[in-house]
Amino acid sequence: MSDDAVASDISEPLELPAATLARTPQLIESREQLAAAVSELSSGTGPFGIDAERASGFRYSSRAYLVQVSRRGGGTHLIDPLAVDDLSVLAEILATDEWILHAATQDLACLAELGLVPTSLFDTELGSRLAGLPRVGLGAVVAELLGLHLAKEHSAADWSTRPLPDSWLVYAALDVELLPDLRDALASVLDKAGKLNIAEQEFANLVHWKPPPPKTDPWRRLSGLQTLTTTRQLAVARELWTERDEFASSIDTGPGRVIPDRAIVAASSRLPASRGELASISEFTGRYSRRELARWWAAIDRGLTTEDIPPLRVRGNGLSTPRNWKDRHPEAYARFVCVRAALTEIAESVSIPVENLVSPETIRRICFEPPVDVAPESIAAWLRDSGAREWQIDLIHRQLNDCFVRVAEDPTQFLSTPAENAD
Repeated sequence: MSDDAVASDISEPLELPAATLARTPQLIESREQLAAAVSELSSGTGPFGIDAERASGFRYSSRAYLVQVSRRGGGTHLIDPLAVDDLSVLAEILATDEWILHAATQDLACLAELGLVPTSLFDTELGSRLAGLPRVGLGAVVAELLGLHLAKEHSAADWSTRPLPDSWLVYAALDVELLPDLRDALASVLDKAGKLNIAEQEFANLVHWKPPPPKTDPWRRLSGLQTLTTTRQLAVARELWTERDEFASSIDTGPGRVIPDRAIVAASSRLPASRGELASISEFTGRYSRRELARWWAAIDRGLTTEDIPPLRVRGNGLSTPRNWKDRHPEAYARFVCVRAALTEIAESVSIPVENLVSPETIRRICFEPPVDVAPESIAAWLRDSGAREWQIDLIHRQLNDCFVRVAEDPTQFLSTPAENAD
């Protein structure tokens, strides 16, 4: 479960009755235990509540260290994928009905690595956003719709720990045992609001979700990198980041636990001339800062001597932020200002977050370069080709067309909006 998905649960009202388990499940650590669990799940009915626990920040990989499955009449089961390496029998039963997940995109990739792929799903976090609930973390939604307090104290735990403490297992089981009831309650809310069809389109789209491709030059995401002012400093930072990443991968440890970003930036800023000077930098800390000092010095030496010098700034592959369009692309800027106001009004009228009406990147692209033939039908076709769902197209395509027509007639009426307010 993602940190973002639970961040809003911290202030959950403690006066609500605590969620409890029907029974405390045992950790499944053998094929025989898994076969028994699958048999019990087969005797149940309805969709499966599913979750996975990772060790983000503790381990390099994003693999699942625990898989939780629950079904009405089929029990709640906790599976250790480290101990049971073949989950094909589980995959077969899970393919027979809908999956219920909270913040599905946080777990789909690591579940797919185990051969677990949904044929249909219901995302209770996304459904909560579409329903217009004020908070969408799992604990908050459980409190809102089921009237129960769901503790989230182990959300950021190191789930690669073995043996797993009993309190963690109870926490993990509760995360899925409540999902079938939560799904039904949320579906009722969506249905009453006339949004169930919208949600179903979004969930069908999620079944085919894939993680985004790796970013170019990932080392440029170092926290504090903007404080480095020379290309040589950047070369050293790149070499240190690359060395840290490769070492962290080899020992399956979170890179920030090897040496933190601030240590890399401090060493890159100082450009030490020797291993001794590197060791004397007080900010150069971390579990492996001294133990692997020779490794870090070798990386710094490569950065100091390489002829492959990175530029201080790189131009991204995507469009710049709309606030930068005002001078060079005034009509695109005007279209964006008009469209943003129209989308905000639509979002408020249907109680759906504006970012769920259509992706921000889609809006930037169509405002920057709209269809040549500005007409509602061509706008709808453009959105469809960009992956927008039909409910989104129905809600916004005419308003986008109206904005484009108004801007074509007189863009100056939108250029008075300050650039800093366009993002």
